[in-house]
Amino acid sequence: MDIKVWMYVIYLAVSVGLTIWVARALSRNGQVFLEEVFADERLARAVNSLLVVGFYLLNLGYVTVAMKHPDPVRSTSQAMEELSLKIGLVLLVLGALHFFNVFALGRYRRNRLRQLAPHPPIAPISRLPMQAAPHGGYPSGPYPVGAQPVGAQPAGPYPTGPQSVGPQPGTAQPRAAQPGADGPGPNPATR
Repeated sequence: MDIKVWMYVIYLAVSVGLTIWVARALSRNGQVFLEEVFADERLARAVNSLLVVGFYLLNLGYVTVAMKHPDPVRSTSQAMEELSLKIGLVLLVLGALHFFNVFALGRYRRNRLRQLAPHPPIAPISRLPMQAAPHGGYPSGPYPVGAQPVGAQPAGPYPTGPQSVGPQPGTAQPRAAQPGADGPGPNPATR
């Protein structure tokens, strides 16, 4: 036999073997994925069978169309180069079809889950205004968590609020004492 005929025989054996192996692996391992996507075991098995048939048709069709090599093959090294090129193209087609299937089924699954998800309640129309502090000073109670904007300073006579008891620097007048400053407070360790 001619070197070219041997190249064709090896190409067909490797390509068909790879196609069968990949189709079986995808069918066996993809069944679980399809059951998750369709949420129906019977439908998942039917789609899996259809995908396997389409996979065989596309790949074996490509293998037979790509088998033809118009130039003569004169040496074994040239035959190996052509064989590796053809098998590499078959592998690329197998990978591209696999990723296309996974992408398409993933999109279908996301859309199905989005349709089945509970819808959020009606969006708020506007925000409630923050209540102003009495007399332009401190509010009567503590702010709830997250109610005071970050970086906002309360309005009042002291920019940072009264924090210590004693004379202010440069004056002989003591500041007004805070409530509980002369008795035990809630946190005596901070005196």
